Amino acid sequence: MRHVVFVAPFPLETTIRFSSAIKKLEDVVLTGIFQEAPKGEAAVLFQDLQVVQNVWDPGQVVAAVRALERDHGPAHRLLGILEDLQTPLALARQKLGLPGTDPETSHRFRDKGVMKAVLRKAGVPCARAARIQSEADGWSFADQVGYPMVLKPPTGAGCRSTYRVDNPQQLAQALAEIDPSPDREVLGEEFLTGSEFTFETLTLNGEIRFHSIARYYPSPLEVMHKPWVQWVVLLPRDISGPEFDDVREVGARVIKALGLQTSVTHMEWFRRPDGSIAVGEIAARPPGAQIVELIGQAHDIDMHQAWARLMVDDAVDEPFERKYACGVAFLRGAGQGRVSSVDGLSEAQERMGHLVTKAQLPRVGAWRRSGYEGEGWAIVRHPETEVVQRALFDLITTVKVGYR
Repeated sequence: MRHVVFVAPFPLETTIRFSSAIKKLEDVVLTGIFQEAPKGEAAVLFQDLQVVQNVWDPGQVVAAVRALERDHGPAHRLLGILEDLQTPLALARQKLGLPGTDPETSHRFRDKGVMKAVLRKAGVPCARAARIQSEADGWSFADQVGYPMVLKPPTGAGCRSTYRVDNPQQLAQALAEIDPSPDREVLGEEFLTGSEFTFETLTLNGEIRFHSIARYYPSPLEVMHKPWVQWVVLLPRDISGPEFDDVREVGARVIKALGLQTSVTHMEWFRRPDGSIAVGEIAARPPGAQIVELIGQAHDIDMHQAWARLMVDDAVDEPFERKYACGVAFLRGAGQGRVSSVDGLSEAQERMGHLVTKAQLPRVGAWRRSGYEGEGWAIVRHPETEVVQRALFDLITTVKVGYR
């Protein structure tokens, strides 16, 4: 039996889905390390649990793994899905002598400043970037790249704590709020323009064994700064054409330059107005924004299970046939406080209900969420991309969320 240890701070639904996928593998004993122990049906997934104060502390993770090993034998894998856990887990694996992404590679993925430097050295087109440790650094970078520009934490994820700066007045305000210093540096980035896409992979031993492409309408950064925007993610059915040859080539170069061996990856990239592409950033973990579910539905596979097979069994059950176009519409609106109304649901159900495969609808009385996924979402699937695209935009123009 192979002893697999899964690490997460809290037993959220997504965490449990990935844990359940590991549990379904053959010859696996699944144990867990949490800050808050799973309860009920979720707890049954785990043969044993260790509760620690801080899962981001490699020392605490190492001690918890060793405690689990006393009863369940040597660990085979130490895994987690959160981006900010990847470097602590890599450090713990190194201490324990376990296989998986090493700390140096993890750091190249996690620190976006280091990532951009590595990619530029490898000739990969990406946003110009600089570490800002003072107000003077911020003004100097603005002189180099102009406006708009972006300020964000070097190790941020999901557009959190990210500033879009459109003019000198906004830069002055952002720098005053951030107050950058050598101990509190921020990453300045050129603002990439154009259509934003994603490029996901299952990469095994440095080789891309499967890839998927999706498009954002509009970009997540714009969504974060315009909280009333309802937005969509679209997976076109056919991604085999020459229009994506360049990103397939660049995606492989990115993974090679960063030294990744085995992981799911999630890369965000732009098609610029002149037709060229530029890489935003890449993460060595499963994507958010329902993209794991979308990839699974587009190919009629369990993508959580594909992740588990890759990370535990070192296997990819290819080929995966892309049978459908698929997309998700995120439902939110203007205002703050609690959801007071959700209008247009009956009309949307009548027109698009036959295309919806899965949904989590906004709930009256729920507090507005701070993230970009909104108060609810609906997934649409059909063999024709145009049908899915029309349904997604119909959903976000028909369903209206109000707050009070």
